[in-house]
Amino acid sequence: MALEVTQVLLNAQAIDGTVRKQAEESLKQLQEQDLPLFLLSLSRELANEEKPVESRKLAGLILKNALDAKEQHRKSDLVQRWLALDPSAKNQIKMCLLQTLSSLVEDARSTTSQVIAKVAGIELPQKEWPELIGSLLLNIHQLPPHVKQATLETLGYLCEEVSPEVVDQDQVNKILTAVVQGMNASEGSTEVRLAATRALYNALGFAQANFSNAMERDYIMRVVCEATLSPDLKIRLAAFECLVAISSTYYDKIAPYIQDVFNITAKAVREDQEPVALQAIEFWSSVCDEEIDILEDYGGDFTGDSDIPCFYFIKQALPALVPMLLETLLKQEEDQDQDEGAWNIAMAGGTCLCLVARTVGDDIVPLVMPFIEENITKPEWRQREAATYAFGSILEGPSADKLTPIVNVALTFMLSALTKDPNNQVKDTTAWTLGRIFEFLHGSTVDAPIITPANCQQIITVLLQSMKDVPNVAEKACGALYFLAQGYEDIGASSPLAPFFQEIVQSLITVTHREDAGESRLRTAAYEALNEVVRCSTEETASMVLQLVPLIMIELHKTLEGQGLASDERERQSELQGLLCGCLQVIIQKLGSSEPTKYVFLQYADQIMGLFLRVFACRSATVHEEAMLAIGALAYASGPEFAKYMPEFYKYLEMGLQNFEEYQICAVTVGVVGDIARALEDKILPYCDGIMTLLLRDLSSNQLHRSVKPPIFSCFGDIALAIGENFEKYLIYAMPMIQSAAEMSARTCADDELTDYTNSLRNGILEAYSGIFQGFKNSPKAELLIAYAPHILQFLDSIYMGKDMDDVVMKTAIGVLGDLADTLGSHAGSLIQQSMSSREFLNECLSSEDLLIKESAEWAKLAISRVISV
Repeated sequence: MALEVTQVLLNAQAIDGTVRKQAEESLKQLQEQDLPLFLLSLSRELANEEKPVESRKLAGLILKNALDAKEQHRKSDLVQRWLALDPSAKNQIKMCLLQTLSSLVEDARSTTSQVIAKVAGIELPQKEWPELIGSLLLNIHQLPPHVKQATLETLGYLCEEVSPEVVDQDQVNKILTAVVQGMNASEGSTEVRLAATRALYNALGFAQANFSNAMERDYIMRVVCEATLSPDLKIRLAAFECLVAISSTYYDKIAPYIQDVFNITAKAVREDQEPVALQAIEFWSSVCDEEIDILEDYGGDFTGDSDIPCFYFIKQALPALVPMLLETLLKQEEDQDQDEGAWNIAMAGGTCLCLVARTVGDDIVPLVMPFIEENITKPEWRQREAATYAFGSILEGPSADKLTPIVNVALTFMLSALTKDPNNQVKDTTAWTLGRIFEFLHGSTVDAPIITPANCQQIITVLLQSMKDVPNVAEKACGALYFLAQGYEDIGASSPLAPFFQEIVQSLITVTHREDAGESRLRTAAYEALNEVVRCSTEETASMVLQLVPLIMIELHKTLEGQGLASDERERQSELQGLLCGCLQVIIQKLGSSEPTKYVFLQYADQIMGLFLRVFACRSATVHEEAMLAIGALAYASGPEFAKYMPEFYKYLEMGLQNFEEYQICAVTVGVVGDIARALEDKILPYCDGIMTLLLRDLSSNQLHRSVKPPIFSCFGDIALAIGENFEKYLIYAMPMIQSAAEMSARTCADDELTDYTNSLRNGILEAYSGIFQGFKNSPKAELLIAYAPHILQFLDSIYMGKDMDDVVMKTAIGVLGDLADTLGSHAGSLIQQSMSSREFLNECLSSEDLLIKESAEWAKLAISRVISV
């Protein structure tokens, strides 16, 4: 095999499709027949200097893909396969890999670096290959530059693959010493210095102890700061990326260096090439993110108490930082407003300014206002646009008291500029700024209204006129209208928008028909604004919302007529169907929320459901997400009447529940099953065997994304509540799964992201228990649940003791305690008394400041008091 692998690898890259396909099949066969030999042959190919570069590169790539995959379940399989390989084959492969690091071919070295890191990612946590780091670091400073560069690159990738606790501190020190020495200005090779700087970026997570030692920290910071001044662009860029990472990972350690870093970043922003300048701005954005998080965690206490771990770097830097950022706003690119993916120094500066405003609040306003006043009326468009961007950037953070007087003066000017300024970029930014004014300074929480009977009509007239402008300006105008409508969400019976409702809706629908509505997200923005206008409308315009139903149905019907479309046309058609189904969902929810309109609306239900089923039918493999959500809303509005659609709709539910690849669709479908269960109640019974089988299969699959699992548990609760004691036959399957998930979620975790997931899992489990208890209430079969009660109480104890549940879980958990007492009656009394923390948990919830928790606890107290004296 070793002889023929070269040709097969070359053929796998052939232009001729037949040759390529045949070679790919051969590789697959070889892999399945004898994996150790296959991997060994690839590693020998990679190490052999006489082989062609193309076959070596592909050999390395296949090796890498044999060790890692994006999907978690596939990755686990690959790891197990590698660990199960014969040790001598693994050792030979690893020898070939280490040997390849000294290859003269850069592509071979680079691929090998990645493969070694993948192997290390599998083996080091298993305490295998302990000599790897030592052998990489051996004589690193005597090596030829190309080997040194490859070794540092390998160390960088290794730090990316392996978690810090796997490598002991002594080895971490050696890695950092080698990396930082490689970064030194005295290093003769640019390639070595670049590899070292990039490696440091990946190794920063390992450097906790080193950053806690002032001498070591000073040395690392000095070397990084020196590297930002390197004559080589790539090294400067990598060094600034290190500074950005340091600002977030070691925020509490950077105080001694902040003045020097300011000088370095300011120089880079003003003088260096754009990629470097962008990273220099990113440093300050990153510091803002840290300070915003700290101040939010500590309740936004700006008093500077010593126990808040905030150093107020941004506040101290303001007098110098704000002018530097304002300068960047004048460096716009022509037509950047029409390029969706545009990112340049002016946009980065504006984004940073937004973050600074959120970090320091009112203090930023006097520093920015002179720049705005000086530039807003200048003849040069760049100055007008920069002034408008600066204004829009400081609207979130400062208090309404500080901003309202300024906005009241500026609003008339902005409305005039939106229609009269000759430059599109100025109009684009003006519309965006108006949107921010409405988002942050308009609504039921704002004391002094910006929008009054005197200016409301002018605002709407200008926005509707602006929707006829070029696509990017019109899109921002739709966004401004969205926030204008949202501000009237809690207005009560009469909305200031009501007199203009018909005109607004008509204008938005006209926008969706524009020939250029596909540009700048315009059509999407128009539908989003329409949805918000409908969602926040009041009963006085309900009849007009009803008139929208046949209109949107006709639009949806049109999208179903185009047969045999080209693939890009089909994609556009599918996107439009999504927008129309989303619009119908909002309309259904609006009209379904009050009895008189619901009654009139339901005359359209059969036709709407027919359209949704046709939308599903024109997608062969996947279920349409927005149509599924709209059907959930229709089920909720229709109630038990929805049963007549189930025979035809059920197959699409099945498809959605089996869609592991597009897991968001699976999650949406699970939610819709819950909606249908609540609507149909026991009329869902004929479909429950099929639904429960699929839900249980989803739970036991390791291919399905974990985020779908919490809603599945909630769905069990919805089904149990709908079918009551008929859930009996599913208990033996569902309960063990709920219990094992409960045991897993009871453990506390250090990682924030994992804590969020754990809490959503706990909430799903508790909703399942709650639905099951309530479903069996007053049924003689409730006794079946007694056996599960000790485990449930133990689960409640453990999450209470863990002290890391959020308010939502707390409310559901205390509710479950009440449900258990309510359903099991006298059987529950002694069990609750034996529970370690029920009483303590109940008392804590009763004294909670959260009204929902308190309400739930009051009810639980009442239920428990019937079975024991609390």
